[in-house]
Amino acid sequence: MDSTVRALLTAGKGILAADESFPTIGKRFAKLGVASTEENRRAYRDMLFTTPGLEEFISGVILFDETLRQKTSGGVAFPEHLAGRGIVPGIKVDLGAADLPGFPGEKFTQGLDGLRERLAEYRKLGARFTKWRAVIAIGEGLPTPAALETNAGSLALFAALCQEAQLVPIVEPEVLMDGDHSLERCEEVTAATLRVVFAALARQGVQLKSMLLKTGMVLPGKEHRRQGSTAEIAAATVRCLRRAVPAAVPGVVFLSGGQSPSEATERLEAICAAGTNPWALSFSFGRALQDPAMAAWKGARENVGAGQTALRETAAANHRAILAAK
Repeated sequence: MDSTVRALLTAGKGILAADESFPTIGKRFAKLGVASTEENRRAYRDMLFTTPGLEEFISGVILFDETLRQKTSGGVAFPEHLAGRGIVPGIKVDLGAADLPGFPGEKFTQGLDGLRERLAEYRKLGARFTKWRAVIAIGEGLPTPAALETNAGSLALFAALCQEAQLVPIVEPEVLMDGDHSLERCEEVTAATLRVVFAALARQGVQLKSMLLKTGMVLPGKEHRRQGSTAEIAAATVRCLRRAVPAAVPGVVFLSGGQSPSEATERLEAICAAGTNPWALSFSFGRALQDPAMAAWKGARENVGAGQTALRETAAANHRAILAAK
């Protein structure tokens, strides 16, 4: 696990999140007029994973269950193809969020049942790390202690099961951007969430040195009247992490969470430049890496090269953002 952590945190490199569920990728394909068939999903991921030079900027890829079992156009299993290029294959193992009973507006994440057995299979298929996402909403009276404790407990049990299976867990408590809350309110909720999560991880005996934290940047709600400057967002994010994330955690990777590719990259650079931290900082972007590539690809075989160029350029920009801060 320690060698996997080191590989994922290779200086200047980040993680490509390509773990969209069927409904999520279906919505994105629909905007392009592309049918969400198994072959189209395979062809799209094949375009991403065979991008020339991708390994210069990407250290790991988070796959979906279907994708982990698929192959490149050349007949090589995706995990084998990625590993052969020095990119660590990973897998999303949660089964999505559902309404939390008794707590309107809040969610809990499903997927613990049968997880031990699935992890053993995923390791045999080539995965070396995993990810579990919990979503935390900010609103009137939200989040509640019940939602925080429920999601933290699931994240901790997930992480412990992964380490038992010799798989590195990426613990992802995402504080959502939805709403009109302020930057200050997001910082308060993010810090509270992280404290509850790390308390649960400690109770469960999770080895902090053999996990990564995936979290959002501290951002005001999308509907808030004042969005804040890049410098303000970077300062709030770093301040929050320093107050709530133990130094034993080797790395923090940021999700893009609905930001545009340019916003995510600009803010990533500012955060990485905001002083010395005990943990490595990097990115684990989904849409912020994929959107330009998907828009260029448009589901057409003749556009594969254009899609790959777009992905490589976006990944390179985030690579430069991390290194510029060194």
